Amino acid sequence: MSGREKTPQAKAARNHLVAACAVLAAVAMVGAAYAAVPLYFMFCRATGFAGTTQVATAAPALKGQRVLTVRLDANVAPGLPWSFEAETASVQLRTGATATVYFKVRNRVSRETAATAVYNVSPGVAGAYFDKISCFCFSEQHLGPDETAELPVVFFLDPRLEQDETLNGVQEITLSYTLFAALDSNRPVAAAPGIQNGESQR
Repeated sequence: MSGREKTPQAKAARNHLVAACAVLAAVAMVGAAYAAVPLYFMFCRATGFAGTTQVATAAPALKGQRVLTVRLDANVAPGLPWSFEAETASVQLRTGATATVYFKVRNRVSRETAATAVYNVSPGVAGAYFDKISCFCFSEQHLGPDETAELPVVFFLDPRLEQDETLNGVQEITLSYTLFAALDSNRPVAAAPGIQNGESQR
């Protein structure tokens, strides 16, 4: 037998080693994929990438100088039997000032259903300066049979927007929502959040 020839036992051991390496590589790839998701969202939150908005607890103390139009867009994905619309098409907002806008939803079927919202801002670069203080997109929304609700969004435009040269020629920003059917619609109905007498401030 040549020195280069391998015994059946050696071949089997080598095959087991290759299989083990393949399994470990697959596990590592899956783990990396799961880790990439929260890292991706953290990156989007930090940079406003892909129109991802920011989260804030309060508006800045000082207002800016620019006044922009914020347009409101509402969409419903296939499979969700809701109607969904903004109560106003747009608002004029000075940077640093807080605005409260409402979206009206209605469950059009005779059973409880639930939805979650996906959102973005365009142009995408504006997401880094679009700060939400309160939003229905932060939690799952439940509506009973034929129930309607007003869902508020409280937000402001960071005055630092004025220092970004890529936004110098931008006069309009669009805040867009799409509602999707939630995976679990069998939990008890939760009251939709509401803010009374919310008005845009300049």
